[in-house]
Amino acid sequence: MTQTAPTTPLRAEDEQKRFASLDPRTGEVIAHHPVHGEQEVRAAVERARTAASFWAELGFDGRKARLDAWRKVLVKRLDEFQGLICAETGKSADDARTELALVIDHLHWAAKQAPKVLGKRRVSPGMLMYNHSASLEYRPLGVVGVIGPWNYPAFTPMGSIAYALAAGNAVVFKPSEFTPGVGVFLEDTFAEVVPEYPVLQVVTGFGATGAALCGSGVDKLAFTGSTPTGKKVMAACAATLTPVLVECGGKDPLIVAEDADVVAAADGAVWGGIFNSGQTCAGVERVYVAGAVYDEFVKLVVEKAKKLRPGGEPDAHFGPITMPKQVDVIQSHVADALDKGGKAVVGGLESIRPPYVEPVVLVDVPDDSTAVTDETFGPTLVVTRVADADEAVRKANSLAYGLGATVFSRNRGEEIAAKLRCGMVSINSVLAYASVPGLPFGGVGESGFGRIHGEDGLREFTYAHSVTRKKFGGLLNPMTYDRGSRTMRHVLRLVRLLYGR
Repeated sequence: MTQTAPTTPLRAEDEQKRFASLDPRTGEVIAHHPVHGEQEVRAAVERARTAASFWAELGFDGRKARLDAWRKVLVKRLDEFQGLICAETGKSADDARTELALVIDHLHWAAKQAPKVLGKRRVSPGMLMYNHSASLEYRPLGVVGVIGPWNYPAFTPMGSIAYALAAGNAVVFKPSEFTPGVGVFLEDTFAEVVPEYPVLQVVTGFGATGAALCGSGVDKLAFTGSTPTGKKVMAACAATLTPVLVECGGKDPLIVAEDADVVAAADGAVWGGIFNSGQTCAGVERVYVAGAVYDEFVKLVVEKAKKLRPGGEPDAHFGPITMPKQVDVIQSHVADALDKGGKAVVGGLESIRPPYVEPVVLVDVPDDSTAVTDETFGPTLVVTRVADADEAVRKANSLAYGLGATVFSRNRGEEIAAKLRCGMVSINSVLAYASVPGLPFGGVGESGFGRIHGEDGLREFTYAHSVTRKKFGGLLNPMTYDRGSRTMRHVLRLVRLLYGR
């Protein structure tokens, strides 16, 4: 994923400048938005402090009522929201509808599950503290900063926003400069159901605005974007010991085992690699196919991919490349693969006509090509023949990325999935894990750390609050200088009796 890197904060005289959000399909101006500078970002965070107290005091039931009301507002305005996403990203209408369906489902899940996941519960006190009660609850951090990407401008940041709100936090959201209107839409609709305080605020601008949010004193910063930018975000947050959740890019593999349903695997590979113009952090970029089914698989992929075309009309298979400079990355990866001996069985360099890129399927690409090692973020697939699924696993695990993966196998899916070093795996489908609200989403290695979605996603925006209470005096009390050696001998005798066998 790509996100403009944090840079030096804006000068005061630049803070009131405005910038245009553009339709990547036509270059037309959709709207103008302010460039918020450091002082404005800090002011938003300060406003959020008061709002956070109000929001936390509503309790789980009060917050759920408001979040449910927000969900209903969003559902009523889905067509408007979908049109805005299409305008700012250029994605097809169905791709935008898919994104919004997930937004609604996750918002519903977070609001409903927060009391159960985060509410106070009793904990066993153990042997030594038998005369105490123990409890645990998860409390909101306060103000959470969110820096979102442009490729899924609603679904991805809502994986942090909805869960942070359900946990009791106020949120300051900095959307991508390519999709600021989506952020403003979320802010405005939320204000309809929570008019009292600015519990959800949006700041717009470029990298300097994101940098200002990193240094604003938020209680946690959730970032989605490229790995290099994620490292800069961590460095910026380190100055104030601000904890971070970092969801970076991936080079996600799809494995086709010898016993796979090849038709389903080919369909999954083409959709997983090309939908949303290939601009998906957990989309399919590398495909490793067992030799026994390789020829059949490639034939099917070629047939399917050749039927797909990008376009600006709502019913196009997929839209343009949203960020202009990403076209250069796609072009360089395809060129490097071809220069190193790879073959294009669908498309090629001629498929790249900004802002559109037609499907490109490459085979026989060396492992050291950037088309194999680096995130392409375009409608391309690199298909590699391997001896068997075991070799596929070794190649899949060979990169520093570890976001998601896909396995197609009738009988070995669980076994192969268990060997993959990544945060998430779908068996006999593509990206199913992102559609299950109860499953955490995130990666390892260069793909980042921390989790959105699921119980882990709710707890990411809280701190654990543990309490013990003495109920009655104990026969043995080792927690005093009056304990005496006899007490400790009895304690150790109990330890040996209970735990030494």
